[in-house]
Amino acid sequence: MRWITGIVAALLVVTTATTAAAAPGPTWRLHPTGSDARLRGLSAVSPLVAWASGSAGTILRTTDGGRSWRQVAPPNAAALDFRDVQAFDALHAVALSIGPGDSSRVYRTEDGGKSWQQTQTNADPNAFYDCMAFFDQRHGLIVGDPVNGRFEVLSTDDGGRSWQVLPDAGMPEAQQGEAGFAASGQCIATSGGQDAWIGSGGGAQSRIYHSTDRGRTWHETATPLPSSASSGVFAVAFRDPRHGVAVGGDYSAPMTGSAATSQDAGRSWQASTVSGYRSGAAWLLGNAVVAVGPNGSDLSLDGGRHWRQFDTGSFDTVSCPTPVTCWAAGEHGRVATLMP
Repeated sequence: MRWITGIVAALLVVTTATTAAAAPGPTWRLHPTGSDARLRGLSAVSPLVAWASGSAGTILRTTDGGRSWRQVAPPNAAALDFRDVQAFDALHAVALSIGPGDSSRVYRTEDGGKSWQQTQTNADPNAFYDCMAFFDQRHGLIVGDPVNGRFEVLSTDDGGRSWQVLPDAGMPEAQQGEAGFAASGQCIATSGGQDAWIGSGGGAQSRIYHSTDRGRTWHETATPLPSSASSGVFAVAFRDPRHGVAVGGDYSAPMTGSAATSQDAGRSWQASTVSGYRSGAAWLLGNAVVAVGPNGSDLSLDGGRHWRQFDTGSFDTVSCPTPVTCWAAGEHGRVATLMP
C-alpha cells in the first residue's frame, strides 16, 4: 500500500503542478546492464523478473530486480536484431527478430535462455516482421508489413512453438506506403482473449486495425496522428477492450509528438499531445499511462487526454506488468524502473 500511495501522489504532483520544474514527480531508476545494445524489446514479468532484447543479437534477463543481467540469446545470433520479446515467467519466453527475408525469425525458450528452439523463419523475401503480442500463454500474434497489399499476420495457439500465416481475406487493403513501425515491439496490442489492435503509419493516414476474433478479421479506423514515411502510430496500448491510447510522432523530428485516445475499442480516436516523439506506451495504475521516447517520458492521469513530461532520458519501450510496476528500456543498454 505504501508503494501505491507513493506512486499515486507522485502522479498527482506531475499532473497538477503549474510548471514542469515545480514537479518532482516520479523518476526512472537506472539499472546498469553491461550492454551497449539498443533495447527495443521489453517484457517485464514482475518487480524482479524482466527480459529485454535488441540489436547485435541481444537478449537480457534479470531475476533480481535489475541488479544483475545475463545475456541469454541463442547462439550464432549476433547478426540478428531482436525487436520484441514476450516473457511468461523467469523461464519461458518468445523472442522476435526483424528484418528482410530470413532475418525475421521467432525463437522460444523454456529454461531461461539456456537453450532456444527456432520456431519460425520467414521464407518470403517480401515479408518483414514488426512486432508481437500474446493474449495468454498459448495464443499470440505477430504482425508484419503488407505483403501483396495487406498486412501479414501470424498466429500461434501453442505458446509460440509453431506459427501459421493467417489468411489475408479478413484484412483490409493497405494504403500505398503503409507499414508498421518496429520501434518498440508495441505496434500490436491485445486485451482479453480475443481483441487485438495494430498501429500503422507511412500512408496517407495513420490507422488502427482492430480484430475481435484473435486476428482472423480486421476493421481499420483512421487516427488523428500525422502520417508520413517517418511518422504515424508507433505504439498502441489498451487497458481493457474499450479504453486505449496510441502514441507516435515523427522519428526524424523527435521533438514533435502526437497521441490519441479511444473509449470505444478503437472505433474512434481523439487527439492529444505528448512532449515529443513517443515509441512506447503502457497503462499503469487506474487511468495512468506512461509514454516513452528518445527525448523523454510523459505521464497521463486521465487515460491519455492530457500529458506532462517528467523525464528527459532516452527510452524506446516500456512494460508495466502490474499496476504499480513499470520498466523501460532503450539505447546503450538503458533499462530502468519507475520510482515515486
